[in-house]
Amino acid sequence: MKSRIFCTAKFKTIEKAIVKLLNAQPEFLSVQTATSPRATGDAIQAILSEHFQTILGDLSTEYSAQFARRAMADLAFTDSDGFYYVVDVKTHRLETHFNMPNLTSVERLARFYEDDKNYFVMLIVEYTVKDTRVKATKAHFVPIEFLAWNCLTVGALGWGQIQIANANIINVNESHSRKKWMLELCDVMLEFYPREIGKISERLEYFKRIRREWKKKSED
Repeated sequence: MKSRIFCTAKFKTIEKAIVKLLNAQPEFLSVQTATSPRATGDAIQAILSEHFQTILGDLSTEYSAQFARRAMADLAFTDSDGFYYVVDVKTHRLETHFNMPNLTSVERLARFYEDDKNYFVMLIVEYTVKDTRVKATKAHFVPIEFLAWNCLTVGALGWGQIQIANANIINVNESHSRKKWMLELCDVMLEFYPREIGKISERLEYFKRIRREWKKKSED
């Protein structure tokens, strides 16, 4: 059995409802916070946390928006079929030219996806700001396996951190199966780690040389 949200057009209905919800809000920014993408993103996330259960309606049987800041989820819910959805909220201000948001650790995702009933879902809101008014232009509500690898990259943090390469370019492939995506993830990491080993070897040699030079110096 697959998620009825993502094997049908229900996720697209959710995306439209997210945009409608945000654009129906009264102005929630001040002159000071309107210039801060972080403050705007926090405000959008707070609105979604409060109202997302209503958007889901009977698609959700259990819902939570109480998570630590470094947790995998900003929101989470379970559906009537027992599928568990961890939702990571990201916001992107279209006036900014470039950013590379972190999504999750490759190791954490691999462990989470050991259970076929788990879904790691990206909720990405694109928006503009005029004066203190936020206008949501588009929302993506998709499992990470719908994101094509040509718009993703891996950063060298811990086991490796999956990132969106450029938040202005998000390519969604609804027909991408989890199996195919995870096999591609493995291929990406099997190329990534040898490159990191090469970098570490260079850094080791560098500090060996630095140590030799410092060893030659006098104590004065």
